[in-house]
Amino acid sequence: MTRKPPDHRNLSLVVLISGNGSNLQSIIDATESGRLKARICAVISNEPDAYGLKRAEIHEIENQVIDHRSFTSRKAFDQALHRSIRSFEPDYLVLAGFMRILGSAFIQANVDKILNIHPSLLPAYKGLDTHQRVIENNETEHGVSIHLVTPELDGGPIIIQGRYPIDASDTLADLKRRGHQLEHRMYPLVLQWLSEGKLQIRDNSIVFEQHPLREPIEFENV
Repeated sequence: MTRKPPDHRNLSLVVLISGNGSNLQSIIDATESGRLKARICAVISNEPDAYGLKRAEIHEIENQVIDHRSFTSRKAFDQALHRSIRSFEPDYLVLAGFMRILGSAFIQANVDKILNIHPSLLPAYKGLDTHQRVIENNETEHGVSIHLVTPELDGGPIIIQGRYPIDASDTLADLKRRGHQLEHRMYPLVLQWLSEGKLQIRDNSIVFEQHPLREPIEFENV
């Protein structure tokens, strides 16, 4: 069943984090500058010590901790998370460094609503430790992908990708820094497109400027 498209004039977001929250900060900055016409209803973390919670407090955004360690199963955690999110009735869930795998039931209950940012050029290097793995494999290119979340891990339709070259002298820290620079520009842009109605998500597929998106958008071309 296709859900009703969100009212792009009043886009509402719940942001899920596990750590520093630098992508959260880029989204906050975009909303406060007026570049992104959206409201962050809440920030939720599975980690009580996540610095992103402090960022939310500073900007007077409601924030919650749902510690996964307090639950006996992944399903129980997902159910608690879903109940909390449902109370805010957001248009989209924004995974911004959220380090928990969400179960199929949770994803199906929020179909066409969950976005994730992943530090690789998907479908290559799904999962963790992407920067280390590309260095070990002597790759010459790396990047960032923003995709729709589906039950397949890091396997949903890709909206946009940003690329950067890898030099032989690059360290893990170099790749993380370059990746973050892209992430902080790309995530607010995708959310801006959603808020403007330029980007739409329908039945696990992406529509961009009224046309089905066949290939990921290349960030440097926008």
